Amino acid sequence: MLPACAALAVPRSSFYRRAAKPSLRLVRSSRPHHPRALGPEEREQVVGVVNSERFVDLAPREIYATLLDEGTYLCSVSTMYRLLRERGEVRERRDQLRHPVYSKPELLATGPNQLWSWDITKLKGPAKWVYFSLYVILDVFSRYVVGWMVAHREAAVLAERLIKESCQRQGIVPGQLTIHADRGSSMQSKTVAQLLLDLRVVKTHSRPHVSNDNPYSESQFKTLKYRPEFPERFGCAEDARVFCRTFFTWYNTEHHHSGIGLMTPEVVHYGRAQHVWEERKHVLQAAAAAHPERFVRKPPMPPALPTAVWINKPKEQPWKSDPEGH
Repeated sequence: MLPACAALAVPRSSFYRRAAKPSLRLVRSSRPHHPRALGPEEREQVVGVVNSERFVDLAPREIYATLLDEGTYLCSVSTMYRLLRERGEVRERRDQLRHPVYSKPELLATGPNQLWSWDITKLKGPAKWVYFSLYVILDVFSRYVVGWMVAHREAAVLAERLIKESCQRQGIVPGQLTIHADRGSSMQSKTVAQLLLDLRVVKTHSRPHVSNDNPYSESQFKTLKYRPEFPERFGCAEDARVFCRTFFTWYNTEHHHSGIGLMTPEVVHYGRAQHVWEERKHVLQAAAAAHPERFVRKPPMPPALPTAVWINKPKEQPWKSDPEGH
C-alpha cells in the first residue's frame, strides 16, 4: 500500500481511516486564494517582464532594483523566484563566463624522448621577495633531465630557447615528441606554441588546479628541494646555477630511481638498462647459489624495468578484462 499512497500523494493514515469508515471522502481541500496574492494577470505580467529580452540574463534582485530605480514595483524578489520556480525556470540567469570542461590528459610513453614534462619552480634569492626561476624539462619514461635553466624571471622567450636547445641536443625529429606542462603563462604563450608547431611537437596541458596531471615534474622538484644540501636561500643567480649543475649531474648519473627499477635516469635514457639489469641478475644468481637456504621461496631477481609510463592511465573497462565478454 505504501507505493500506491506515495504515488497518489495520499497519507496512509487517510487511506486506512477511509477504509474503516467508507463514508469519509478522500478529497484534498484546495488552498484558498489569499486576498493579497497576485492575480492571474499580474502573475503573467511579472513572468513576462522577468523573461523579457531586457531582463532575461539578470537575477531577480537585479530586476527588482532596476525597476525600483525606474519608479516601478511589480512584486517582491521572493515572489519573482516563486513564480519562476513554479515554471521550472530557476537557474543561473546572470550573464557570466562559462568555464569550459577540461578533459583529463592521458599520455603514454614506451621509450625515451616520446613524452617530456616541463615546469618552473621558484628558488629563494638573497632577500625577501627575491626569487629565481628554475626551468626543468624531464623525460617521463627515463626521468632524465634533458634541459634546465635558472633565470631571473619567467618569460616565454626563455622557455622557447630552452625547449629548442633541448630538442636539438636530443635529436628530436618532427612528429616524435609530446611535451606536457601545466597552464602557466609561459607554458601557454604564443611564443612557445609557435615553436612547438614549427618543430611538429605535440603539446598538452594539465587541467586547472590539478597538480596530479603533472606528477613527474612535481616529484622531481621535491627531490631537488629535499636534498640535505639544498640551501634556504641563494646568494645570486650564479650561485643557484652552480648548485643545480651539481644536483642535476647527480640526479641523472648517480641517483637510483625507484620508478625505473632502481636504475639511474641516464642508463635508462640511453638504452643501457637491459645490460645493467642482466649484470644485476648474474650477481643475484651467484648469491643464491652461494646461499640457497636464504632464498626459499623463489630465486632473487632485480626490480623490473619500465615498459610503459602513463600520465593518468585510463581505467580498464570491465568488459575489456574478460576475453569471453561475460
